[in-house]
Amino acid sequence: MNRQLDEDDLLLINALQIGPRLPWTAIGAVLDRHPTSLALRWEKLVAAGAAWITSHPVGDPEQMSLSFHDVQCDPAQRRSVVQALAALPDVFSIDECHRNRDMMLTVITPTPAWLAESVYPLFDRIPGLTRYETSFCTQLHHGADSWQLGALNAVQRKKLSQLAGNQTAYRGPLPPAYGEILQVLSRNGRASAADIAAETGLHPATARRQLQKVLGSGSLALRCEVAHGLAGFPIICQWFARLPAAEHSRTASALADSGTLRLCASTTGPTNFTFMMWLRSAADIMNTERSLGERFPALEITESVVVATVAKRVGWILNRNGTAAGNLTVPGEAWKHVAS
Repeated sequence: MNRQLDEDDLLLINALQIGPRLPWTAIGAVLDRHPTSLALRWEKLVAAGAAWITSHPVGDPEQMSLSFHDVQCDPAQRRSVVQALAALPDVFSIDECHRNRDMMLTVITPTPAWLAESVYPLFDRIPGLTRYETSFCTQLHHGADSWQLGALNAVQRKKLSQLAGNQTAYRGPLPPAYGEILQVLSRNGRASAADIAAETGLHPATARRQLQKVLGSGSLALRCEVAHGLAGFPIICQWFARLPAAEHSRTASALADSGTLRLCASTTGPTNFTFMMWLRSAADIMNTERSLGERFPALEITESVVVATVAKRVGWILNRNGTAAGNLTVPGEAWKHVAS
């Protein structure tokens, strides 16, 4: 699929960004569309790789490690390095670029120890990977799971948010099949209890109970993804900056109001604040920096990096046009042991 998404596509995707698992009947009532028509349209979007619903682990905030890695490699082995990194389940996203690093990785592990003991040794064994530097996320202010297209009106957004907010919270121990359920939901965030039973071998009633616990636990994030170019955002830019710690939350809130923010985090390392946006044109990069300079004089931007290609996003391998290639690496062994 190379065409731009049409208005009905954008409305549907926006609705699923708010309520990834809402029934088609509920979405149809809000969008004034027949549920069957919406389901068929969604199937076509998924088949074309234009949009998909996935999940990723959040884990215990007191233990989980979210880290960002700048990678340099031998230019002659760049493709093989990307392929080797993409095969690692703990490497959730790979952004290729051409500045002071060849790639930017996002790694999620249940604990910092897993990163040191299991992920770094795998990096060290990749031929052609010459250097990597790590920054740890100390606070995630804004993630891509909360980014929206902005195609819906305020009334529609409110109705869908109310419907999506009806999930029953669960505060008990994670169920034994947490890891297996997470893997199924990473392939299809709308998977039913019957789907999970079929893929995991659980009894249907057991699958239903455990799925409800996983969804209510807050231990994973569901997100409706979209091919950025087809959605009208051909430019992806990430900025690295220094900012007084007291200003982080206020600045992050202001950035979120722009509607283009995909990531904003406080980090360790030479810079302590980073953010990524999807933009309509290259001119928006300078416009963004000018606006931020006027509003936040304490924000010292040290570097802006334009992403050339997204090789992997939340486990999914992407084509050069940003569409899903149809294959992914599901969350691995690390997440099979987090359940009590």
